[in-house]
Amino acid sequence: MIESKKRWRLTEPDEQAVRDIQQELSLSSVLAKILVTRGIRTAEEARAFMATDVSAIHNPYLMKDMDIAVERIRRAVDNQEKIIVYGDYDADGVTSTAVMMTVLQDLGADVSFMIPNRFKHGYGPNKELFQQAYDKGAKLIVTVDNGISGIEQVDFAVELGMDVIISDHHDIGETMPNALAIVHPRHPEGNYPFGELAGVGVAFKMAHALYEEMPDHLLELVAIGTIADLVPMHGENRIFVKEGLQALRDTPRPAIEALAEVAGVKQEEINEETIGFMFGPRINAIGRLQDADPAVDMLLTEDAAQARSLADGLDVLNKERQAIVKQIADEATAQVESQYPDGPPHVIIVEQEGWNPGVVGIVASKLVEKYYRPTIVLSLDPETGKAKGSARSIEGFHLYNELAENRDILPAFGGHPMAAGMTLEAANVAELRSRLNKQAEACLTSEDLVPVVDIDIPVQLEEIDTDTIESMRFLAPFGMGFAKPKFYIKGVKVASIRKIGAAQNHLKVELASGGSTLDAVGFGIGEIGDQLTPDVLIDVIGDLQINEWNGRKKAQMLIEDIRTDQWQLFDIRGIRQVSRWSKMIPEKDQVYLAFNPETVAVFKTLIPHPIHSIESIDELAGDKHHLVLLDLPESEEQLEEVLKRLTPKRIYAHFYAKESQYFEQIPTRDQFKWLFAFIKKRGTFDFKKHCDELAKHKGWTRDSLFFMLQVFFELGFVTLNNGLTEIAESPGKRDLAEAPSYKKREQQIALEQKLLYASYRDLKEWFDAKVSAKEEQVWI
Repeated sequence: MIESKKRWRLTEPDEQAVRDIQQELSLSSVLAKILVTRGIRTAEEARAFMATDVSAIHNPYLMKDMDIAVERIRRAVDNQEKIIVYGDYDADGVTSTAVMMTVLQDLGADVSFMIPNRFKHGYGPNKELFQQAYDKGAKLIVTVDNGISGIEQVDFAVELGMDVIISDHHDIGETMPNALAIVHPRHPEGNYPFGELAGVGVAFKMAHALYEEMPDHLLELVAIGTIADLVPMHGENRIFVKEGLQALRDTPRPAIEALAEVAGVKQEEINEETIGFMFGPRINAIGRLQDADPAVDMLLTEDAAQARSLADGLDVLNKERQAIVKQIADEATAQVESQYPDGPPHVIIVEQEGWNPGVVGIVASKLVEKYYRPTIVLSLDPETGKAKGSARSIEGFHLYNELAENRDILPAFGGHPMAAGMTLEAANVAELRSRLNKQAEACLTSEDLVPVVDIDIPVQLEEIDTDTIESMRFLAPFGMGFAKPKFYIKGVKVASIRKIGAAQNHLKVELASGGSTLDAVGFGIGEIGDQLTPDVLIDVIGDLQINEWNGRKKAQMLIEDIRTDQWQLFDIRGIRQVSRWSKMIPEKDQVYLAFNPETVAVFKTLIPHPIHSIESIDELAGDKHHLVLLDLPESEEQLEEVLKRLTPKRIYAHFYAKESQYFEQIPTRDQFKWLFAFIKKRGTFDFKKHCDELAKHKGWTRDSLFFMLQVFFELGFVTLNNGLTEIAESPGKRDLAEAPSYKKREQQIALEQKLLYASYRDLKEWFDAKVSAKEEQVWI
């Protein structure tokens, strides 16, 4: 048995809906399954989904206060009033700022931008920056990707005599700022058809209204911000990203070419993963470490050399950010491992002076990925006595609600069910740790603490080929709300297997079912190679990709997890060096079993675990899933008794035999007949003195000779008189098989043939019969 690393949550698509879409649209079964599991139930819906274009974008004036915002901006442009675009330091905020700057510059506005510093000003509107804007002569502030929570700050700007237009997409609180206009897709007094826009999407809607036509040249910026902000990939977001990705592949914008170069990707191959894993992190990195202004400058510049220089700077900062994250993550992990050697608690809280508060959220995510526990990472400031940090959670632990129960020691916090930020007194960190763990212990079960993976596309090997995988791009872009498919293949054989990589920590296998095969690679799971046995059927989940080598394309699965419910037999017979096979045995739930007491003496210095006898099995505590059979039993029945008492998921058959009888075999009846006649003819014979000569004369082994003598003694055929062997008086007629030693050797040879020298397949069949019989008995 191989247990999966995560809990698999399987979804089976409606088969009839799959067939209908597949037949009507002439799609592959795989594409039809993806559409159905994404909530598209009919061919009409599927056709409309795949034909999405800009004609489906809503009128921007459907958004409340759009008319007020446009009128005020135009008046400011006409009067050459100074306008400040007030943005945010993440990728959504940076692209939102670039979109708004572009449209206002095109309209001839006197405009500049401000982005708060994460460390100095924090997120959102800031009085100090608003004062600076006023001092520079600003009459109008337009926020992008922020502002909806700036109640006091907007009042401050209004008191100074500036108008404020807010464009934002974050959650609206009970009170809204006293702004001239609030452009928000979920405005409580509005009825905009799509409420899931990113900040850059809202900025684009304003640009659309100001240009009085669709600003196609800004779609590439909208795509970056929308993907990076992880908003749902449907509705207008899907249109923006789909069209924006195409624009990114063709755009002459110097910033995109520069980003592609520093990221090492071809511009014509940019997709949503390029943005999510390459462009987005580089744009985000600068705001995590310093002022984000250069990122906006890069997106706006028309100078290729300047764009490349700025992109190089982002790349350097991203590498610095990665190094900082790794260092903090290593230190945080060391804290967890040292404080909790027996395993992490329900909630992990780590803290340390000097940790960069701009990256602790990333570190928290990494710890959640490693330990699957709600995690808070705090940076301690000894001067203020404060702890500031970020938290990430898991399913079943509503982070915001759980933090809210501790308001008395959490004066400042915010967030949602899965992520939050906070500031508290450093002296209260221990108390927060204690409280949250008690809260988590009350609401999280042991099952909740095992990571979950949602799998929604079951496939057969025969359904997978390069054409099918390539056609999946018709359904792109994938993202939040329209997730990239997770494929599930059930009950396939492993035709070949090998560990790869310098450290042998990766896995390469060939999966087989019927007449179909599929190459598969699993990164970081090389140890599974030691856990796969011949003929075992496995289930795998992962991503389907195309591997191209020397111009040849081949379908391939990138494995995320493997499991099998079948018990497994590991054949370690004949491997004399214990060190070669002992590493294969899992550290937990194992039992080393010796039938012969002499075996204990042989292995006790080689195995750092107790060696048990069959009599002590019942004394074992807990489940023992990994059974190591160190030597041969005395009989099949003895081994069957072990299998009645244990239900192993894995059996490791070593079957050490000090003296094998299999190759000695049993002397023939003619050999017994000759030896009897020899003794009778001699009258007496000194075997102790002359056995070697006799054995050599006959070509027998010494052991065979003494075995025949033992049988004669047991049957009463011969006696020993003064050390000399002679024929007994009136020896009766008895069958050789009646002798105990004869029976024992017969049984030993048969046992060795069945267990020690049988083929793997035959041995597996023997165990299968015993395990199956036990399972049937339990079922009855």
